[in-house]
Amino acid sequence: MAKNNPYKGADHFTRAAKKQGYPARSVFKLEEIDRRLRLIKPGMRVLDLGATPGSWTLYVAQKVGPKGKVLSVDLNPIEVPLPEHATFIQGDALSLENEALSTFAPYDVVLSDMAPNTTGNRHGDQTRSFELFMRALAVAEKLVKPGGAFVGKIFMGEDFQNAKKAVKQSFAEDRAIKPEGTRASSYELFLIGIGRKASSP
Repeated sequence: MAKNNPYKGADHFTRAAKKQGYPARSVFKLEEIDRRLRLIKPGMRVLDLGATPGSWTLYVAQKVGPKGKVLSVDLNPIEVPLPEHATFIQGDALSLENEALSTFAPYDVVLSDMAPNTTGNRHGDQTRSFELFMRALAVAEKLVKPGGAFVGKIFMGEDFQNAKKAVKQSFAEDRAIKPEGTRASSYELFLIGIGRKASSP
């Protein structure tokens, strides 16, 4: 059975990530999104939701530099060492009542690489992915400063247009990107909101 699992074994992205000191290949997805849209810059404050195993946090910390701040949150611990300007909190990344999420708010960028534990039921997995995406977007709507950005993973499905519409309501521009580093068998992509609209008084 193992040979039929597309997530088993190390492809060249996995090997490259390890070589560069990142715990997972997912770093190249964010790197491509950032390269194309230039979202993360020195001195920024960034919130990383669903951060484990830590590749996105490490990438962002490097990009924002010591004058920036990164807060990463996940139910599971990050086991790689983080620089001093990156803070990890173990807990529910989607608890809007969790004041700890506001540690460095308002943020320039909120990131979410969260995905549900897949069951093999594609429709059910897509529905849970949409729910996670919308909850992460709600966090971004609360904590991203005007002009800021949001990057969220979502599984492509019938709810995609609803997710896209929600991003359009809060951001001046929306983009959908399926990075090169995404496995061929995956139906995930990233919806990005750019230019957070100012909240109505």
